[in-house]
Amino acid sequence: MISAASDSLIIIRGRGRVAAVGLDWAAATFQSRSLGSHTLAVGGIPEAVEQALQLLRKQTASYRQLDRTVLLALLAARQATAAAGWLPQPAPALGVSIGSSRGATGRLEQFHEDFLADGTVPAAASPLTTLGNVASWVAYDAGTAGGAALSHSSTCSSAFQALGNAVAWLRAGMAERFLAGGTEAPLTDFTLAQMQALGIYSPFAAADFPCRPGAGRPSTFVLGEGAAVFALEKISRAALHAERAQQPAAPVFCLEGVGFGFEAIGSKTGLSADGQHFQTAMREALWQAGAAPETVDAVVLHSPGTPAGDASERRALHAVFGETLPDLVSNKWRIGHTLGASAALSLDFACHLLTAQAWPPAPFPTDLTPAPTRPIRRVLINAAGFGGNAASAVVSVV
Repeated sequence: MISAASDSLIIIRGRGRVAAVGLDWAAATFQSRSLGSHTLAVGGIPEAVEQALQLLRKQTASYRQLDRTVLLALLAARQATAAAGWLPQPAPALGVSIGSSRGATGRLEQFHEDFLADGTVPAAASPLTTLGNVASWVAYDAGTAGGAALSHSSTCSSAFQALGNAVAWLRAGMAERFLAGGTEAPLTDFTLAQMQALGIYSPFAAADFPCRPGAGRPSTFVLGEGAAVFALEKISRAALHAERAQQPAAPVFCLEGVGFGFEAIGSKTGLSADGQHFQTAMREALWQAGAAPETVDAVVLHSPGTPAGDASERRALHAVFGETLPDLVSNKWRIGHTLGASAALSLDFACHLLTAQAWPPAPFPTDLTPAPTRPIRRVLINAAGFGGNAASAVVSVV
């Protein structure tokens, strides 16, 4: 583990995002999806992004067979690469680390449905549905020939598992650059039915702000799809100082720490009342950042809109920060819960907050902070998943 005493920093050169908000965090619209006799709200990508996704699918013959999860990752990775100025194609030293809770959900379900219908399975079924299929296609599309291609699955903290691994490789000098993030395309009937079977799905209509983090009962979990990818580099403090002198107006985001927490939970869908895994992850991320809790200006919550999960995270925050909490914000009421992509999309939202110094107030009763109470210079981001795992990241602007 590397603390702030290190001479090197991990910076975000560029980032890409695909989600229900499209290209603008100020605009998002949930959609309605029929499931049997029920109508559920979902955070699907907008039509303009859908057209870009389908254009990408048709662009290359081999891409026509890819799962939607992979294509979302390709779109986000291309945005991140372009924003980083890594075009033309980056050198082979580029690594790729992508998290996804479920991987190729749509293709796997379709292959299984076809098998039940006629008893046959195409030869491509296995390579197209393994989790490693996600990172390897991102690496192929990015033009890297010899860099690492790592896929991670640790339920809803998968993206931060991917970010943490990328950071470790960069700090160890095992790579020069990394594309890292998360992706998920879970809006299939079977996956929606699974979420509804848990008894946590929101009863509110798509037009009625169906996902309501911090609002209490009823549970307002809403499933979404999306991806976010970050172009990461290691740079010395001296080199960054010289760079900032040349480009003082351009914001540079520093990924200061990525921490993890785990706890043994008898119920794999449950979590401890005081969020022990959250506490461990937050403290570890702050230690890596060399940052005291009082230096955190805002927290992008995991907060999926489930009463038990929301309350556990709040108790963990009080254990780490005391009675006076940083500003509490969420993007899930804009895009839903994107499972393995959610942590990456929350990190992208944190970068947006550092730039805009503002966020839209939630239009429902909640404990979310309606507007910044202080300048936003450092943000902590939380994520957690089934099985008692949590992850936190700290990002600041330099």
